[in-house]
Amino acid sequence: MSDSLDVSLQKLAKDGASVALREAFRHVFARVQAGESGIIAESEIKPVGNLFTLEEAAVHRATGESALKETALIKLNGGLGTGMGLDKAKSLLPVKNGLTFLDLIARQTLHLRNTLGIPLPLLLMNSFSTEADTLHALERYPKLAQRDIPLSFLQNRIPKLRADTLEPISWPNDPEKEWCPPGHGDIYAALAGSGTLTRLLNAGFNYAFVSNADNLGAGLDAGILGYLVTTGAPFLMEVTARTGMDRKGGHLAEWRNGGLLLRESAQCHEDDVENFQDITTHRFFNTNNLWLNLVALDRFMNETGSPPDLPVMINRKTVGPARPCIARRAATRNRNGRCDCCTPELESH
Repeated sequence: MSDSLDVSLQKLAKDGASVALREAFRHVFARVQAGESGIIAESEIKPVGNLFTLEEAAVHRATGESALKETALIKLNGGLGTGMGLDKAKSLLPVKNGLTFLDLIARQTLHLRNTLGIPLPLLLMNSFSTEADTLHALERYPKLAQRDIPLSFLQNRIPKLRADTLEPISWPNDPEKEWCPPGHGDIYAALAGSGTLTRLLNAGFNYAFVSNADNLGAGLDAGILGYLVTTGAPFLMEVTARTGMDRKGGHLAEWRNGGLLLRESAQCHEDDVENFQDITTHRFFNTNNLWLNLVALDRFMNETGSPPDLPVMINRKTVGPARPCIARRAATRNRNGRCDCCTPELESH
């Protein structure tokens, strides 16, 4: 198995992968090799009680308003709109009056800069599939770009691995099928490995608000930012009450021995599905609106040499007609143990 890891690391290095990504991959590989399944059993967790509320955060608004000038906006923009007939970034879909998600994000950012009098850099974490079209679309907003802060940085890609040997897949007829996106948790390795984290810190930006590019309701809240600053927390996640529409989405929980976690459907055993979907038990849903303390992230990576270790999620797919592979994100297996997918590509979740 160590040979399999070495081959994968060599493949990553040849692909130009950063040290941060290679270290993150090394850690995840070791956990999968040791038998970690990625499943979080209902018996290991308990429902979350009361959380700090938006109303309670409002007392920190003045502190947050002062810190807005040190805050950057990051939009997760790596997904394609293939399910809606697009072969381009999902954010290029028209939303209203011919304006796309990307148009509205750009206009919102420029408006906030003008009304709040803050620099507010906008950065998009793109994939190889979305970057060119995204940057072309943003050319109509020449004031959006800022000196020394890139409009875009790329999310990484990792090798698909065989389920039986953990060796990287070889697919000479279409080498792109040998790779998959590691998911949104890749943001830490991508920020550091691209040099973007250093650029932000050098320019005086100590905080970042991260959200999905197709979530136009995500907005800067000075109270939440103030809470982040006051407490010195390295990370905050905005959650909201689950509804019937959210039964199959990820929920917040607490380990029996303490500590919060986010459990996705891919991490739920089939025997626990009923509990997973019980919105009266597991009441909180992840909005994927995240607040990062960039100083704390940089310190952590300097001390450990790698990004934060995140929960492993196993994703079984078919590369060709009968060649299974394994990757670390969002499994889509049905009760018969067969993949629900019909194409060899992996979606980023």
